[in-house]
Amino acid sequence: MPGIAGVIQKSVGPEVQAAIRTMAECMRHEPFHKAGTYFNESEGVALGWVTDSGTFADCLPIWNERRDVVLIFAGEHFGEHESEIGALRAKGHAAGKSDASYLIHVYEERSIEAFLRSLNGWFSGVLIDFRERRVTVFNDRYGLKRVYYHETSDAFWFASEAKALLRVVPQLRQFDATSLGEYFACGCALQNRTLFAGVRQMPGGSMWSFERGVNVGKASYFTPGEWENQEPLGSEDYYERLRETFFRILPRYYAGAGEVGVSLTGGVDSRMVMAWSSGGRHPTYTFGGMYRDCGDVKLARQVAKICGRQHQVIEVGNDFLREFPRLAARTIYLSDGAMDVSGSPDLFVNRHARQIAPVRMTGNYGGEILRSLVAFKPMPVDQALFSAEFRSHVVRAAQTYAQELSPRRLSFVAFKQVPWHHYSRLSLESSQLTLRSPYLDNELVALAFRVPAEQAFRNEMSLRLIADGNRALAEIGTDRGLLLRSTPIVSKMQNLFQEFTFRAEYAYDYGMPNWLARVDGTLKTLHLERLFLGRHKFYHFRLWYRDALAPFLKEVLLDPRTLSRSYVDRKRLERAVLDHASAKRNHTLDLHKWLSVELMQRELLERAS
Repeated sequence: MPGIAGVIQKSVGPEVQAAIRTMAECMRHEPFHKAGTYFNESEGVALGWVTDSGTFADCLPIWNERRDVVLIFAGEHFGEHESEIGALRAKGHAAGKSDASYLIHVYEERSIEAFLRSLNGWFSGVLIDFRERRVTVFNDRYGLKRVYYHETSDAFWFASEAKALLRVVPQLRQFDATSLGEYFACGCALQNRTLFAGVRQMPGGSMWSFERGVNVGKASYFTPGEWENQEPLGSEDYYERLRETFFRILPRYYAGAGEVGVSLTGGVDSRMVMAWSSGGRHPTYTFGGMYRDCGDVKLARQVAKICGRQHQVIEVGNDFLREFPRLAARTIYLSDGAMDVSGSPDLFVNRHARQIAPVRMTGNYGGEILRSLVAFKPMPVDQALFSAEFRSHVVRAAQTYAQELSPRRLSFVAFKQVPWHHYSRLSLESSQLTLRSPYLDNELVALAFRVPAEQAFRNEMSLRLIADGNRALAEIGTDRGLLLRSTPIVSKMQNLFQEFTFRAEYAYDYGMPNWLARVDGTLKTLHLERLFLGRHKFYHFRLWYRDALAPFLKEVLLDPRTLSRSYVDRKRLERAVLDHASAKRNHTLDLHKWLSVELMQRELLERAS
C-alpha cells in the first residue's frame, strides 16, 4: 500500500540502495501504485516510497525552491488548502497545487514541531533539512499510518509495511511469541509491538531525529494529555460546538483529486456524513450478502434515495467463495498479518469499490470517537489447541490488555484501540483505495474529549445531528432500531426485534453452540441458514468453513508443515478442523486465527526468503 521505507546509517552504498529498491517494490501491490527512491550518502539516508496515482502524495520527492529541504510524505493532510496556499504565496513561496507539495513551504515557515502539529490526518514521512544536517522521521497523532522499524547499533530501518523489513533483514523472519499470544487472544499485538521479533512500531505523534546517520532524539510533538486535560463542556454548549465543527470539517474530506464514493451502512455514523454532505454528485454503495438484502442494504438505499445519490450494492457471494484461497493469502500478505482471514470479504468488496470511485468516504470510527465504543477485548480461545510451551503467552495476553485499559475510555479508544486494532482493516482497505473518515479529524477528536459525562456513551447527540442536517434521514430508524423521536412502545418493539434478529444471526453463525452445530449439520439439506443469515452480516464463515471452504481449510491446516509448528498441539488442531468440517463442533473463531497464522508463516516469513 502507499507508504515509505528507508534506512538511516553512516553509509548507504550500493548494497543498501539495492535493499531500499527491494523494499519499495515490496510495497507496490497494484498497477495504480508508483514506486520511487532517493539516496543521500552525505546524510546517511536511503529512502523509498510508494504512492497511489493521482492522490495527495503523488508528487514525491518534494523540494523547496532552494533545494536544501526535501520531504517524503505518505497519507493525506486535511487542512484548508486554498487559504494555506494563499498565505504561503503572500510570503513569496511558489506554492501551487493543493497536493502535498505545498507542505514543504509550511515547514519552512515553522519549526519541525509546529509543522507537524499543523498536520491533520493519517500520515507518515521523512523530512531532510540540509541546512541543519538533520533527518526527521514522523507519523500522525494516532500512529494509524504505521511506521514499522528495526534498530541496530549502527542502523535504523523503517517501513510502512513490515514485509519490506522482513524481505531485506533475514533475522526478522520469526514470530515474537508474546505478540503471537496477543494475536490469538486479542486479535492484535499490544503495546506497539508487532508479530515479528525485532520489529516494533513508532508510537503516535513521533518525530525521531538523526544527524549524519546517528539517532539524536526520539521526541514527540503531541501527547494525549493535551486533549485529555481539557475541561468538559455543558450539554448544549458541547452540542453546538459539535454541530459547528462537523459542518465545517466535513468538506475537507471531499476535497482533492479523485472521485469520492460514500460507503453506507444502516447505522448512525455514515448517515451523519450524508446528512451534512451538500450536493448529490458522489455515488454511494453498500456491501451485501448472498442470502437476502441485509439491514445495511435496505436502509442505505433509503438514505441514498432521500439524498438523491446513485447507489450500488457490492455482493459477497459465490464469486468470493471461489476466490477465497487467493483472497485469504492476499489479506494476510497485504496487512502484514494484522488482519486475519475474516477480512478477506473486505478485500473483495473494496477492490470492487475502487471501480466506483478511487476514494472511499466512510463512517468508520464515529461510534468509537463520539460514543467511546470499545471494539476489541480478549476473546475465549480453545487453549487445548496450543502446545504446552506456548499456552502461557495466550494467557498472559489478557493480563496485558487489562493493564492497558485506561480509566478514560476515549483515551484507550483513540490512542490504543485505533492504532493497534482498527489498523488491521484499514491497512487492507488502503491497499485498494484511499480511505477517508471525518471522525479522526484533529478538531473533532479534541472536542470529543470535552463531552459531558452524561452524554459520553449515548446516541442522542449523533441522532440530533442527523436531524439538524437532514430531517428526512432522521425519520428512518437505524439497523438497531434507533430514532431521535419515536412512539415509546413502537420504538421499543422495533429495537427488540432488531436485537433479536441480530442475536439470532450471531447464534446461528459464530456463536452457535456445539450441540446445535451437530443438529444443524444433520438438517443441512433443509438449508435452515436461509431463515437466519444475512439480516445483518454479509459474510458467514461458520457455514462456509463447514461446506464450501472446507477443502481449502483442510489443505492448509492438516498439512504436516502446519501441524509441526512449535505452538501447535498437532492432534487437537487436526481434530478441531475435522470436527468443524463434519458439523460436530463450531470452531469458527479459532479457525480464523489458525488459518491466518499458518498463512503468515507461508506468505510473510517463508516467502520473504
